[in-house]
Amino acid sequence: MQSKKTSITVMQYIFIIQGIQIGPGILSLPKVIAEKAGSDGWISIFIGGIMSMLASILFILVAKTIPHDSPSTLLKRLFGKYVGGGIRYIYILYFSLYYWIVLVKSMLFTKNWFLSNTPDYVIIFLFCVPTYVLLKKGLQIVGRYCELMFFMTMWLPFILLLPFSEGNWLHFLPILKDGFLPILQAVPTLIYSYLGFEICFFLYPFLQQKKYAIHGVIIANLITMSVYAFVTIICFYTFSPNSITQFTQPILNLLKLIEFRFLERFDMIWLSIYLLVVSISWIAFLQGVLLLIKGSDTQKTFSLLGLLLAGGIAVIIISPSWQQSEGYQNIISHIGFIVAYIFPFIFWLYSKVFYKYIRR
Repeated sequence: MQSKKTSITVMQYIFIIQGIQIGPGILSLPKVIAEKAGSDGWISIFIGGIMSMLASILFILVAKTIPHDSPSTLLKRLFGKYVGGGIRYIYILYFSLYYWIVLVKSMLFTKNWFLSNTPDYVIIFLFCVPTYVLLKKGLQIVGRYCELMFFMTMWLPFILLLPFSEGNWLHFLPILKDGFLPILQAVPTLIYSYLGFEICFFLYPFLQQKKYAIHGVIIANLITMSVYAFVTIICFYTFSPNSITQFTQPILNLLKLIEFRFLERFDMIWLSIYLLVVSISWIAFLQGVLLLIKGSDTQKTFSLLGLLLAGGIAVIIISPSWQQSEGYQNIISHIGFIVAYIFPFIFWLYSKVFYKYIRR
């Protein structure tokens, strides 16, 4: 039985998964898929979303196989002490690396748009202090934060409709002009944008109503898929398929078209609020690390401090640039494809064999 401090509701479960997926990758998403599939790239988003749903469902089916009260217990009972421990460390390293990459991209984003003369380590420090305070309070508080951020920022995508009159639906024609092959080729580029749903596997023991776990992951992926499709279609409608590939982050170019008589640089306001959305991503990945670390609350607190300190020191030593962060993103996308899409299928097959033969 989980304590009240560590248990989460289905709503919190949904918004943690959905929040962790929508990170800094959404800003460049329309360009990335336009380069591969042109104006048909929006179709790739739905294919990627379905793949994420299937992988999420497999994770939940595996989690339901054996009763457990923590992710470590499940991995140990299912795969044994050594193999289960190895898988646990793989996910700890993966979540730690992902948290750092999102933190770096957020730091570069903040420095580029808001605090151009501020040292990197100062921005990282400003991010880490509230992160530590939030994570120290426990999983339930993180779930409440994700739930609050969703309802506070759900209006952000709809603001992109303001320059709607400047677009043209002809940008989408002809549909499937190059066939299905470019659409399928664009799906792998969406891996980074959908990563994060794998945390559902480690949140499952702390879910209050476990019978709704599959419903939760489907809804979370549906929300993410809908947001991605919405902003991509708006960008394709406003910019032609050829011109959109010339923008590094098309959503930012779209925001610059929004003007008010009483307000200048609305894009800066939008971006500052969007940072709250991105914060969910690195906070949730750090929470995933803490869920996998064994020990008392005090030991986990020291682990959290160590992770935040290590992330800050790495930024100071490496001093990453935008180009380097894109390289890190490509690396984590390849790793994420294995741990988020391949692993659940292997886990599910093994759980079937385990339940039918080994356990007997």
